[in-house]
Amino acid sequence: MLQPLSVLLLLFVSGAAHAEWMEASSDHFVVYGDTGEQKLRRVAEQLERFDAAMAMVTGAPRTKPSRSARVTVYMTGTDRDLRKLFAQNGDQAGFVAGFYMPVMSGPVAFVPDVTTARNADDESSFPMFVLLHEYAHHFTFMHSRFTAPRWYNEGLAEFFASAGFKPDGSVTLGRPSRLRGAELFMAGDVTVTDLVDQEHYEKRKGDDRRYDAYYGRAWLLFHYLTFEPSRQQQRRAYVAAMAAGKPSRQAAEEAFGDLDKLDKELDAYMIRSNLKVLTIKGGALPTGDITLQTLSPGEAAVMPVVMRSKRGVGSKELAAAIVADARAVAAKFPADPAVLAALAEAEHDAGDDDAAVAAADAALALDPGKVDAHVQKVYSLFSKASKTKSAAGMDEARRALLALNGIEKDHPVPLVYFYRSFLARDEAPTTNAVAGLERGAAVAPFANEVSLMLARQYLVDGKIPQARQAMQPAAYNPHGGKNAEKLRGILARLEGADAAAASAVAAELRELGKQDEEKKAKD
Repeated sequence: MLQPLSVLLLLFVSGAAHAEWMEASSDHFVVYGDTGEQKLRRVAEQLERFDAAMAMVTGAPRTKPSRSARVTVYMTGTDRDLRKLFAQNGDQAGFVAGFYMPVMSGPVAFVPDVTTARNADDESSFPMFVLLHEYAHHFTFMHSRFTAPRWYNEGLAEFFASAGFKPDGSVTLGRPSRLRGAELFMAGDVTVTDLVDQEHYEKRKGDDRRYDAYYGRAWLLFHYLTFEPSRQQQRRAYVAAMAAGKPSRQAAEEAFGDLDKLDKELDAYMIRSNLKVLTIKGGALPTGDITLQTLSPGEAAVMPVVMRSKRGVGSKELAAAIVADARAVAAKFPADPAVLAALAEAEHDAGDDDAAVAAADAALALDPGKVDAHVQKVYSLFSKASKTKSAAGMDEARRALLALNGIEKDHPVPLVYFYRSFLARDEAPTTNAVAGLERGAAVAPFANEVSLMLARQYLVDGKIPQARQAMQPAAYNPHGGKNAEKLRGILARLEGADAAAASAVAAELRELGKQDEEKKAKD
């Protein structure tokens, strides 16, 4: 299925070594790579310490997500391998260094074989920087309902992504990024006013789409407000004002005062020889249990199929190629549940839901707890029932999603698809179905389609404030593009809206959802 994604660009490339495929599993991550046990463990440990450091600094509770809500990281090999994977649907890969996809069934990230820093003074490879940057966005979605402007989201992500890791487990945050250093001095200028007023920035930029210092300047402002004693309380006031509903620019002018003066302070701050950093000792950053295992021969053989499917299948031709590869691997490993689950996904993407259900059932006969197989069975049965409007078919789909819910009660797919099962047959969702949707949005706040589904239901129920709150993460997604812009326009229309206007927006949101489903079906 074609899913939204976010991307950062690579300024240089590096090679990667190859070994046997392994999995590192921890509380917040699953990491796959053919990079060797030592490096894979180090990547998982650093990611867990990074999560712990973010929780400590932001004050977020360090809770364990549902197992399927963990971020799955695929280390794809070389930079060329990654770009080929990214471009499989015809997208321009350019110098892509990594990408993250907030998929409802489980968020995934793809990077080449990363080089991790072994000392806080070392620079991790840029793919590792990309991974940390995108995880910072994911972390924010998971732990905050506060809808920050783009500069704040990006400045925060840049601040954390330059983390340094010491052998004793300590993590240093706020380090200057060498990547952004050149950008700050050489790229087009971006003012504080541009940062706090996105509309002003877009108008000033106009048709001139040259590369500018937006990310670097966002990092610099966030860093300055974090460490400059005279400004620290102002940052808190700025956030509080926006949380109270004030526009970003108004909140900034009230909290920071003269924005031109702040600009000049940033210019002086940028050329300081030493900038403050924050180092957190390793003892305060537990990693939890990290288990490593070597993949079975079948799992290793099907990994290319898995990664291509998870990337998103945007054409019938690509789906046919992937399912052919999946069938070939399944022929060699017919008793491997991981292979059969991957085959089920490939068959579904290729449009053969009966074959997908058969492959999923074969996987579950071998491993009844195989979550990926349960998910694919739900998708295919739901697809069949939605096309035929069959009550018996939808009952079968509901039994499948209840089976998945019994294995993992907070998996978002059964929670959301139980709600969708009513809409598919043009029935009003029950109170229990709406409660399930609300829970699905809570455990998968990164999945914009779920938040928008919930917003539409709130509008139908006349709960306009709740609908606006549910829409905000998607509307202010830093990588949301034109869809986010459209949603911000809808949010503006909902401000002070009456029941008739809310009903019209609800219909609009449902139509957008239908168009998205139709596009996926055509693909």
